[in-house]
Amino acid sequence: MGKFYDRASLVAARQQWKRAGKRVVFTNGCYDLLHPGHIRLLEQARSLGDVLILALNSDASVRKIKGPLRPVLPEQERAEVAAALAAVDAVTLFDEETPRELIAEVLPDVLIKGADWAHFIAGREEVEAAGGQVLTVALEPGYSTTGMVEQILSRP
Repeated sequence: MGKFYDRASLVAARQQWKRAGKRVVFTNGCYDLLHPGHIRLLEQARSLGDVLILALNSDASVRKIKGPLRPVLPEQERAEVAAALAAVDAVTLFDEETPRELIAEVLPDVLIKGADWAHFIAGREEVEAAGGQVLTVALEPGYSTTGMVEQILSRP
């Protein structure tokens, strides 16, 4: 999985991309049970720069946010699937409830979140203080991993 970075190697790669004049876009989430809404958000995010970093919540982080039955796919499998996507240039994991610390270390040029998180975007202050942009992307109606899981569990 050549697109997978631990935190230190991602920060080093970010510095290389910066020296090369590349515009770096960052987004994050659980990305458990990938669906078309995820793909469209990632493609839109990638269109805003030269490099797209996708930071995935670790399994422990997902459990804190979504409950004991999640994630459906373990972090290494979610990372492998994400790394296979054409829109994604770099994948990393974070254990914290939010990626604020990671974002502060990477300082992307553009930070993207789905519009459902417009009320709170972790890392906003750090990115804006460094001169970067923080944008939200409208979600695709009808797509929700939680909805998918509930639908699967409710089947007889």
